[in-house]
Amino acid sequence: MRALDRDLLSIQEVRDLVCRAREAQSSLEHLSQEEVDRIVAAMAEEAVKASEWLAKLAVEETGIGVYEHKVLKNLFAAKAVYERIRDMRTVGVIRADEERGVYEIAEPVGVIAALTPVTNPTSTAIFKALISVKARNAVVFSPHPRAAECTGKAVEILHRAAVRAGAPEGVLGCSSLPTLESTQALMTHPDVRLILATGGAQMVKAAYSSGKPAYGVGPGNVPAYVECSADVRKAARDIVESKTFDNGTICASEQAVICERCNASEVRRALEEMGCLFLKPDEVRRLERYMFRGDGSLNAAVVGRSALHIAEAAGISAPSGTSVLVAPLEGVGPEHPLSREKLSPVLAFYEVEDWREACRLSIELLELGGLGHTMSIHSNDREIVMRFALEKPAFRILVNQPAALGAIGGTSSLVPSMTLGCGTWGNNATSDNVGPEHLMNVKRLAFPSRSLEELKSYLLGGERGGLQRGVDPELVRRVVEEVLKKLA
Repeated sequence: MRALDRDLLSIQEVRDLVCRAREAQSSLEHLSQEEVDRIVAAMAEEAVKASEWLAKLAVEETGIGVYEHKVLKNLFAAKAVYERIRDMRTVGVIRADEERGVYEIAEPVGVIAALTPVTNPTSTAIFKALISVKARNAVVFSPHPRAAECTGKAVEILHRAAVRAGAPEGVLGCSSLPTLESTQALMTHPDVRLILATGGAQMVKAAYSSGKPAYGVGPGNVPAYVECSADVRKAARDIVESKTFDNGTICASEQAVICERCNASEVRRALEEMGCLFLKPDEVRRLERYMFRGDGSLNAAVVGRSALHIAEAAGISAPSGTSVLVAPLEGVGPEHPLSREKLSPVLAFYEVEDWREACRLSIELLELGGLGHTMSIHSNDREIVMRFALEKPAFRILVNQPAALGAIGGTSSLVPSMTLGCGTWGNNATSDNVGPEHLMNVKRLAFPSRSLEELKSYLLGGERGGLQRGVDPELVRRVVEEVLKKLA
């Protein structure tokens, strides 16, 4: 009965949270741009102040990752994401094309169900809260059960800051008793309008199967190709820094290094200088047996743990300074489990003849479990870089940088985001780095550009161009002024 009671309590809690969020939504959607911006600024400021404490909570509760890196992830969500969205218009007329007579007007989507992972719990909560409220949406969070406390504290801090700055009570809520049943109840609740899902493949699949619009993310199986023209020492440093960042918990971190015969020994030496331990064949087999179950799924006990911890658990002797375990492999697929996503400081290592073979191998790795996500190339040959960009089934191609940090917009100029879409290749709704623009409905106000007679003449008589003809500037001005008065 206790388990049943917990399930019932968790479902009722979610219903109550959605009810509060719905009430908050009715007020939130009427706020001005200035009011929204003030609320989001207050949330970001409070998240910065709490970044260290929340990182400590996350590591203590989950046992996953590195405290210092979790601080940086919290700050990334609170600073980099905020700076990008700070001046974004999300209320009223957000774009105006006076020449064409088309105006775009933002509307919130409504209450959002936000599912957050155990790997990046507090930073994901900060990120999703900021982009959702910026778009005038209330949010109910369903955290991973192993990260319920730290996620709940993050949401509580953000909620207090938002309310103090003028947001309605209930604008943010978080389940304190997350279960599979309560998460399902949240996703299918009639008052939830959209799902923002970050987590395991099954959870993301459930979000897309809920009958609601959803933004989920696919898995990452990121190849890192070190081409012959690359600065090998820099490439090795970038790869190791990325792979060890928060013990490999960012899904865009490298999963396999691909190098050519021409630079394989140099790449290996450079990686060893960075603390990488290259495993012998029997050690590779031991690591495979420990890290992957018989059905091919990843052993959750390795996620976000250090290389030394994993080596010891797998019965492998590793020097104290070991940063990454490297498994030389000959193939890709079920017979080579370490060719999959590993979410830990463990890398596969491949040697190929040339860039064409590297190209084929990269595609194989992406097709195994990372379609649409990310790949990395280290090269000073612009032509080869462009060939990879054109031919690879990944929506983020990162050049000469740490993949984990480049993909989220840390070391690149990509949109700063903790939710990375994989497009239709990864069964996702978007290939973008998700932001407030994905959490708004957009109305379009359109003035006539031509008369019916002009349209007939164009269609039947072969008249070219002229689609923008007939716009009356004075009429446009009067109507826009009237719309703005009503919005104000």
